Amino acid sequence: MPSASSSRLQLLLQGPIAPMLLRLAAPNVAAVTLMTLVTIADALFVGQLGTASLASLALVFPFQTLMQMMSAGAIGGGTTSSVARALGGGSTEKASEAAWHAVIIGGLMSLLYTLTFGFFSRPIFALLGGTGEALDGAVAYAGISFGGAIATWCLYTLSAILRGTGDTATPARAIIAGSAAQIGLSGALTLGWGPFPGLGVAGPATAMVVCHGGAAIYLVAYLARGKAIISLRPQSVRWAPFADIMRVGGVGLINSMTVAVTVVVVTGVVGRYGTEALAGYGLGGRLELMLTPIAFGIGAALTAAVGVNVGAEQFARARRIAWTGAGMTFLVTGFIGVVVALFPNLWLAWFTGDPAVYGFGVLYLGIVAPFYGVFGGGQALYFASQGTGRLLLPVSVGVLRFVVVSGVGAAALTFAWPLEAVFAGVSAGLAVTGIGLALCLLGPSWRPKAMV
Repeated sequence: MPSASSSRLQLLLQGPIAPMLLRLAAPNVAAVTLMTLVTIADALFVGQLGTASLASLALVFPFQTLMQMMSAGAIGGGTTSSVARALGGGSTEKASEAAWHAVIIGGLMSLLYTLTFGFFSRPIFALLGGTGEALDGAVAYAGISFGGAIATWCLYTLSAILRGTGDTATPARAIIAGSAAQIGLSGALTLGWGPFPGLGVAGPATAMVVCHGGAAIYLVAYLARGKAIISLRPQSVRWAPFADIMRVGGVGLINSMTVAVTVVVVTGVVGRYGTEALAGYGLGGRLELMLTPIAFGIGAALTAAVGVNVGAEQFARARRIAWTGAGMTFLVTGFIGVVVALFPNLWLAWFTGDPAVYGFGVLYLGIVAPFYGVFGGGQALYFASQGTGRLLLPVSVGVLRFVVVSGVGAAALTFAWPLEAVFAGVSAGLAVTGIGLALCLLGPSWRPKAMV
């Protein structure tokens, strides 16, 4: 076992919790910061094309986020958990086997996205209220971003494998470099800078596929050079490694879908209030969905740290790690929420000068943003729960959130409630997430007998 990798495992098992999490999370947070800047830059560039283009971005964004949550959070979390628990139990061979099976799962999932949005993107976006130019732009964006889904899935699957070994720095380097390049390329292809063609709303999608692919190639080369504690090589396909990953990742897909489908439902409801309302909500909702990657910055470290300690049967330490990471995330996301609720101009003024769109964005942030800290802390606890290998109760919380938010949305359309009621339902859903996931740490999944 390489000494650097051995030191990382000892840090996870024995190091002081807060410094250990800060050391592991720092590269993730830096990577997520760049990913966040990509999201902001895309909206900034597309905002210069007009309200219809912003509405196109709002239609596609929930599904794009869903793919990211599935690849990095659900299947990626299952991969990190499986690799970490194997290493915590002392088996590098089992960890390598998990890595190879994770690559197979990622390839199959990317094919599912490519086929779904290759054939059904127009009717899907039309169901969400997309019409005319906004619908055409969404279809063009989806054709490129999901047509190249393999690039995104490879990047996040390989990153998850390395995080399971306690190496958060290498995937962070790949994501940071890829994201920095993506910002420049997105602006060039969207607005036609210099010799680049102006592709309009399809520009950010093209930049994403190109840069995710480049970052994935870097990680493949890193693993091929044998620098990791485990090896990534073809192995006999067996059911047991698939089952171990999907025990977390498969159930996690339900959580990812409830998070994204909740946004899809709200998008569909808000779309009935007009294009300006949809564009304004899209700007506010984009900030909300960005909280999940922020929580992932700390949460990915939590998955690995909890997983290794569960594998080593250090259950009390695993729980303390979870609470510590959740507290850190609460402070970061809560601060963001309070700031944008009090000063929405800091966010919205970057993207639109349309008074109607701006007004709807202010309305959304004023009602929903104060709950960002509760939601962020809960999301961190979800990632920590992935490390236990048991996700039934955490996923049930996500389903409950979906029921609450969609129920309020349906009632708003039925009884012609004002848009404020829809946004209040979103706030209630965020509160359900945070409180429910905190209660999960008191449940059977975090008791030693349930983990063995």
